[in-house]
Amino acid sequence: MLTGDSFSANAFAIGLGKFQVETVQDVSGLTLEQDVVEVRQVSATGQLVVRKQPGGRRSGEITVTRGMDKSNAFTEWIKTTLVNADLDTARQNVTVSLMDAKRNTVRRIHLSNAWASRWTGPALGAAESGPATEQVTITYEDITVD
Repeated sequence: MLTGDSFSANAFAIGLGKFQVETVQDVSGLTLEQDVVEVRQVSATGQLVVRKQPGGRRSGEITVTRGMDKSNAFTEWIKTTLVNADLDTARQNVTVSLMDAKRNTVRRIHLSNAWASRWTGPALGAAESGPATEQVTITYEDITVD
C-alpha cells in the first residue's frame, strides 16, 4: 500500500471476547474523546487568563447494524444484559479490526468492558423488500486504537 492510500471502509470485523461476530453491516460512533478543563484566573495586573487543559477520557457508545440471521453467539451476548440483567457476565472486550485489500488487519480499535445497552429490531412491513436488520448499541468504558 502506498503512502497516502486510505483503507477501504468496507473491510472490517468485530471480535467479541472469545468469538467473532459472523456478519455485520455497519459500525458507527467510533470516537475517542476527552474532557476539556477550562481554568479562569486573573493575573497580578488584573488581566483575565483562560487556560484549557486535557481532563479525563470519556467512555462512549457504538452502534452495530447487522442483518437478522441465525448467528447465536452475538444474540446470546445481547440477551445477557438486556434480558438476563447479568452485567458482570456480559462485560466483554470488543475489538473492531480494520483490514486492507488483502484482508490483513492493519488497525485495531479496542473497547474495554463493553456491554449491549440497547437493541432495536427491524422495521417490518408488507411492502418492504429490503433485509431485516437489527441495531445494537454497545456501551464501553475505554477505547484504545492500535
